[in-house]
Amino acid sequence: MHFFPDEQTFLMFKIGNISLDIRWYAVLILTGALITYLISKKDIQKVKYIDLDFFDSMAVYTLWVGIIGARLWFCIFYNFSYYMANPLEIIRIWDGGLAIQGGIVFGALFAYLYMKKNHYSFFKLADLILPNVLLAQAIGRWGNFVNKECHGAEVAESYYDGILSFLKQGMYINGHYYEPMFFYESILCILGWVLIYFALKKYQNKRGDLVYGYLMWYGLIRFFIEGRRTDSLYLGNLKMAQLTSVLFLIIGLLGYLGFFERFIKKEKPTLLFDFDGTLVDTKQGIVEAYRALFKKYSDEAKFTDEVKQEIIGPALKDLFPKYFPGIDYDTLYADYRKRQLEVSKTTNHPTPNSEQVLKQLHEEGYHIAIISTRSHEGIEEILKDFSLEGYIDDICGLRDVKNLKPDPEAIFKIVNKNGWNRECIMVGDSLMDINCGLNYGAYTVAYLDDPARSEILAKTANESITDMIDILEIVKKDIYFTYDKK
Repeated sequence: MHFFPDEQTFLMFKIGNISLDIRWYAVLILTGALITYLISKKDIQKVKYIDLDFFDSMAVYTLWVGIIGARLWFCIFYNFSYYMANPLEIIRIWDGGLAIQGGIVFGALFAYLYMKKNHYSFFKLADLILPNVLLAQAIGRWGNFVNKECHGAEVAESYYDGILSFLKQGMYINGHYYEPMFFYESILCILGWVLIYFALKKYQNKRGDLVYGYLMWYGLIRFFIEGRRTDSLYLGNLKMAQLTSVLFLIIGLLGYLGFFERFIKKEKPTLLFDFDGTLVDTKQGIVEAYRALFKKYSDEAKFTDEVKQEIIGPALKDLFPKYFPGIDYDTLYADYRKRQLEVSKTTNHPTPNSEQVLKQLHEEGYHIAIISTRSHEGIEEILKDFSLEGYIDDICGLRDVKNLKPDPEAIFKIVNKNGWNRECIMVGDSLMDINCGLNYGAYTVAYLDDPARSEILAKTANESITDMIDILEIVKKDIYFTYDKK
């Protein structure tokens, strides 16, 4: 094993007559890819609902597809006839010859298909990842420096006097000094990353803005860099990288200005509703059922206003032991259910405008599910009472999951089982509902119908409503439906 045997080699293995070289070119490209991966993964972890195993697999596959694409792009536009006559030369990637724009095109296409297959929003992940690719490009350009590539025209030796002096030896090629275009592109890529990651990201207005920002920035700087390079790839008499840069710039500008919104069909978010108190007002039935239990098994005087607030939302199995210790659950449930059925026919009713909202969302093609601590059967009974069952696509009730709200297991189960969009809106009237959505990474909407809980709910949720009809406007927003609104 021999480190740094020459300028272009990082490490050389030699076992008998077999030798293997690891070039600086590969080391720098993989280092850039690793840094992009680590920064992107840190941001993706904040989204919560994105499975990290999925991201790891996508990152590895996209890297290899991108490298293959970059190599093919180079071979096609550098000397197509030579590589067709010598196909084994195509795999000699260690000798240099990668076209980053080909890597971006091939990698992005693969990532899009892979995300679509796994029901992830392409723009959501692309906004988190693509700007970081500028760092990989900035680092990878130094592989061109090692290989004495990506340079401009001849310059005088004095050109390297001053701050560029450290580049002088590397840019001395075949007896002449050349302009270090790789260096300028590397610096501009870093500057672009800073601007997009820290500035544009902060003021992002709509989905895809960071993708379009990347395309505009890289298209602009690459067009400038390529105009001064003397070792470019050509399509006829035109520099291929400049043509691609113009395309990047146009797509980026039109996308940022919203031109594509009329053509790109946005995938509708999955809508998740709590049941009790959100879609159907069942509070009075719950209160009267608990009152009967306190009267029979405890002391009705202990059934205070504070207790009445606490019993709305949590599962019976969690509250029965607290208020009625030592009494069998099945006995309590039988009495609870009996009293609830007695009063619910007259006390239950859909919350204002919930029927209209469910009907319109269903007709517009939204996937709608209910996530509740009430039993699945109990929810179905009440939905049928009010003819709402036709608007609901799925239900996740008390015994459908091991972990109840605020654990997000129910959301993951609903989305994975049905293959629905992983961007979700969680609507509920309790902190338990909102925390369930937050734990998943959903966009949360607090339905404020109880003044006693309004303040904490409004502070915790992404936004709050007092009328269910407002949901119809929220779903039309051009945002990512995730807990951080981005």
